[in-house]
Amino acid sequence: MRDQEPAPQDTERRLTTKEAAELLGVKPETVYAYVSRGQLSSRRVSGGRGSTFDAGEVESLARRNRRESVGSSGSGGELSVRTRITLIESDRYFFRGVDAVDLATRHTYEEVAEWLWTGRMLPGSTFTAPSASVAVARRAVDALPEHAAPADLLRVATIAAATADPLRFDLSESAVLGTARTLIPTLVAALPPAGHQRRDEGPLARRLWSRLSVHKDPDEASLRALDTALALLVDHDLAASTLAVRVAASARAHPYAAVSAGLGVIEGPLHGAASGHAHRLLQDVLDRGDSASVIADELRAGRRIPGLGHRLYHGEDPRARALFALLEQIPRAEPALLAARDIVETTARHAPLHATVDLALAVLTASCGMAPSAGETIFAVARTAGWIAHALEEYGERPLRMRPSGLYAGPKPPQPLPE
Repeated sequence: MRDQEPAPQDTERRLTTKEAAELLGVKPETVYAYVSRGQLSSRRVSGGRGSTFDAGEVESLARRNRRESVGSSGSGGELSVRTRITLIESDRYFFRGVDAVDLATRHTYEEVAEWLWTGRMLPGSTFTAPSASVAVARRAVDALPEHAAPADLLRVATIAAATADPLRFDLSESAVLGTARTLIPTLVAALPPAGHQRRDEGPLARRLWSRLSVHKDPDEASLRALDTALALLVDHDLAASTLAVRVAASARAHPYAAVSAGLGVIEGPLHGAASGHAHRLLQDVLDRGDSASVIADELRAGRRIPGLGHRLYHGEDPRARALFALLEQIPRAEPALLAARDIVETTARHAPLHATVDLALAVLTASCGMAPSAGETIFAVARTAGWIAHALEEYGERPLRMRPSGLYAGPKPPQPLPE
């Protein structure tokens, strides 16, 4: 004979009105409004005047409310993430509370990267690439077809370098910082030379120059402009690629994989590849001698004018302003600078759009013997330091917190099986 099963017991957890309101983050009267709208059910307290609510039902409503209010940051409806790295405010931006333009114009890219990672300024910082990582990364990059894009080269170099690092899964702060200081110079070292011999010594900007410019020996003003561009671009809050890096880090992907995630996003035409479009536009203006017809052709084709109007700045992008000031010290940059000003002035007749860093970067690449895609390379190398900073920060957070829930809008289940 089977044992008699125990009688079912009411294990339902109930919340008071005050507890439900606290969980939902609303006032008690709003809880009753949810009841009147059919979003919550309530039960009168025996012998009392209050009501109780099913805890599971309240928690479900709280989760739904959080999903629907994700875009409440006020900057365009995007996800908000607490960070101590970069602040953009009042047409300025700051790295760990310090004006980023001041940092970039007074310190090298390596020094700014160290500040971003550690909050400490280390004068004279240099990054050195291990020979084993460089060798495997170069072999991987050399195997790619000639038409491979900059992000392709850097992504392949990143993956190859990861295979040469048996400690890549160590996510401690010291290990990740060690990876950062070797990965960035490895990426630069893996790039093919731009028509002359690679330089693998000296500041990172000088090494990168030999991969980008057909001019073998840069003057100090040009080299300073490239180094400052790297420092200006090191981070810019939660751009699309940076968010991808943080999602990867949230899943505890190692730093190489997190950087690879960022590189997968950066070649979008609205992100890292934007300066290449601005470079081509500048070249067209230089070839024709006037921007009016070039801009007319762009608009007739239904394309936006690249290098103009940044959604986070009401005025001129502070990165553009700083880089333009340095480019004015380079005599051969004058034609491209004049073309850029012509573009801004022509479009300003109908739309008050200001120059972005993409246009300034295009002036740098167009006037220094670089290909249109060089701006994307500069952007990606620079931003790798910022990605590492965000990955480090995310490793210190709760795992998988960057896992949003979908707001399902399909047919209500259960639906019949399709025939």
